[in-house]
Amino acid sequence: MNEHIHPSALIDPSAVIGADVSIGPFSVIGAHVEIGDGCRLDAHVVVHPYVKMGTGNRIHSATVIGDLPQDVAFDPATVSFVEIGDDNILREGFTIHRGTEEGSVTRLGSGCMCMANSHVGHNTLVGDRVILANGVLLAGHVTVGDGVFLAGNAVVHQFVRIGRLAMMSGVAGLSQDLPPFCMHHAAEVNKLSGLNTVGLRRAGLSPDERAQVKKAFHFLYTQGLPKKEALAKIRDELSEGPAQEMADFVEAGKRGACRFRKG
Repeated sequence: MNEHIHPSALIDPSAVIGADVSIGPFSVIGAHVEIGDGCRLDAHVVVHPYVKMGTGNRIHSATVIGDLPQDVAFDPATVSFVEIGDDNILREGFTIHRGTEEGSVTRLGSGCMCMANSHVGHNTLVGDRVILANGVLLAGHVTVGDGVFLAGNAVVHQFVRIGRLAMMSGVAGLSQDLPPFCMHHAAEVNKLSGLNTVGLRRAGLSPDERAQVKKAFHFLYTQGLPKKEALAKIRDELSEGPAQEMADFVEAGKRGACRFRKG
């Protein structure tokens, strides 16, 4: 027996466990699970069937991965999946549920930190280097871009999209899309307070790229332009890169994007 697997852990014979994996007391690993090399699972971790996990993940106690989706119409015989990348930190009480439709996936990228009691709902797609602070709740079919930070007890409605390097305030709600590079305002639902300028610098965007994003923001939010006209100005006047990424995001939205809270 692997010396890093506690004798009280229950592991289905069909599970594939990589090299140098540690599994703590009373953890349960279900059927058709894959756990990559170097993962560490603490005590009382439950990994349900049809989960695929990459390498170097750190899973704290009482985490539940791949349980049935919270959908009253879900048929438990449905085969759906959870996919987790590499080098994530999943703190105590974190939960992530598998997809609702046959063959569908709930996905968490790589390099993420999901803090205590945060939740990722069914069919949600979370990018790389995302931070979910304590108590963050993502409903089903949410999309979260790379480098996003969601502060404590933030809640996100189903089918909402959050763009790359956006930041959401704590104890706040979101039912419309949060565009890339923007900051959500704490005091009001679906309102922006400006750009995540610190996050853009930390992510390595050049001064020219940050200036382009600022111009795109002004076209969209501070000049009183109709959305189509603002998008046209971004297309015509700004170069390829993050400004165009912002325009693409807003143009593709179906729920509408957050509005700017002036002042």
